[in-house]
Amino acid sequence: MVQSEMGEIEDKNGKSDAEMNMYLSSAVEAGALLLMYGAEVSRVEDTIMRLCVAHGFSGAEVFTITSSIVVTASCSDGRKLTQTKRIRMHVNDFGRVEKINALSRKLCAGDIDPKVFRRAIVRVRNSRGAPPLLNMCMYMIISASLSVFFGGTWADGAAAAISGIVLFAMVRMSEILRMNSMIQAMVCSAVTALAVLILVRIGIGSQPDKIMIGNIMLVIPGIQLTSSLRDMINGDTVSGLLSMSDAVLKAVCVALGFALVIIALGG
Repeated sequence: MVQSEMGEIEDKNGKSDAEMNMYLSSAVEAGALLLMYGAEVSRVEDTIMRLCVAHGFSGAEVFTITSSIVVTASCSDGRKLTQTKRIRMHVNDFGRVEKINALSRKLCAGDIDPKVFRRAIVRVRNSRGAPPLLNMCMYMIISASLSVFFGGTWADGAAAAISGIVLFAMVRMSEILRMNSMIQAMVCSAVTALAVLILVRIGIGSQPDKIMIGNIMLVIPGIQLTSSLRDMINGDTVSGLLSMSDAVLKAVCVALGFALVIIALGG
């Protein structure tokens, strides 16, 4: 361990605290994005540990739950650096998960420079998702398809497609307003149920239950529930239980949103 002219401590490889902290920050940011976009906890922890080693650390201890990541990395001279990252948002985007995984593999294989990796991670974080128009079309297609699949008529499918547009608009608006996820699930479900009942009463569709099934499937947190079970199977019990609790509460809010409107209007 030596001291640089600027007073910073350097390890045996001549890397200062500031540089090692930057490398650790890149690894933590990559892990945070993986967790935010739907990766399981075991993948997040394994990726961060591998990135730390690739960045020149001798090892790392990682603790991850659904809302936080804590990493303590060991330098070759015995120094330890710790960083914490708070995760406040979760969005399923497996395309970005795949991009981060690909970048991580390239860095670990030595195919890209750590600074290039850091810039690439920032680009992934700032990149836009699918266009809103494409998302809206998918809401319509999925809602209509599931409505017909579960026994609805083609008219019910058309009503489900229209109410799918309403659901998409509510989801987008709630994201802009930064609503709590529980309130978001309940409000979006209630407004969609109201739209379905109005459509049936004006003659578009005849089976509100079949129409609502197509919409409900879009807001049920099935991926989150599956990921929580996978986390518990992998031994990450705390993270799995937290994620499952969140998924169950969201599902209850979705059911309440639809049920309250149906009861109130006698649908």
